[in-house]
Amino acid sequence: MKLSIPSTAISFLTCLPIFIQYSFAGDADNLYDICPTNLSNEKVFINGLPCKNPSDITPSDFKSSLLNEPGDTDNFYGSSMIMATAAEFPGLNTLGLSTARVDIEVDGTLMPHAHPRASEMMYVRSGVVVAGFLDSSDRVFQKGLKEGDVFVFPRGLLHYCFNAGFETATAFSVLNSQNPGLVRITGAMFAGSKVSEVVKGMVMKNSTSLEGFDLDGVDVGNLLGE
Repeated sequence: MKLSIPSTAISFLTCLPIFIQYSFAGDADNLYDICPTNLSNEKVFINGLPCKNPSDITPSDFKSSLLNEPGDTDNFYGSSMIMATAAEFPGLNTLGLSTARVDIEVDGTLMPHAHPRASEMMYVRSGVVVAGFLDSSDRVFQKGLKEGDVFVFPRGLLHYCFNAGFETATAFSVLNSQNPGLVRITGAMFAGSKVSEVVKGMVMKNSTSLEGFDLDGVDVGNLLGE
């Protein structure tokens, strides 16, 4: 008996691997070897950024000095975060990458935030920090990090870090999207600065006592001056 398979079913089975591939992708795959952002074209709105004319591409498109210097930490939280996405760093366009620098003063904190379109891998360049994130069941995963340590924040999950040492802490991150997005919990959910002060007070209280934190090899006695 000869089976007849409808053409629509054949088409579906043919396209299924393509649908699966793109359903698990972060940013769309690159269709060119290189595609630096055309920053002069601000009238075209697409899911991504327009490319420069290939004849106008230069080596400078693939270098950035945005993260060379510390950010401004003279603020309520004693921290700064500088992000370099494809909008600021043309060479990142279509590569599915962005990068960031975080500086946190003593007793400072980087308040809870999330990147809806990217996971983040953070490398501690100097200082001691406690970093953590919350999953969708409100379970907290946090570790003490010292110079040279790496910590991963999964995509879209609320995460934070604060300085647990006696010197300015600096960390660099790589994110797997050219436009990871940034949602600050205090800005998105709390209307007034009074609530933000309460949130910071709760975080800093924990950073002072360090109770319940897994510092993973960092001497708690030294951190507390004992």
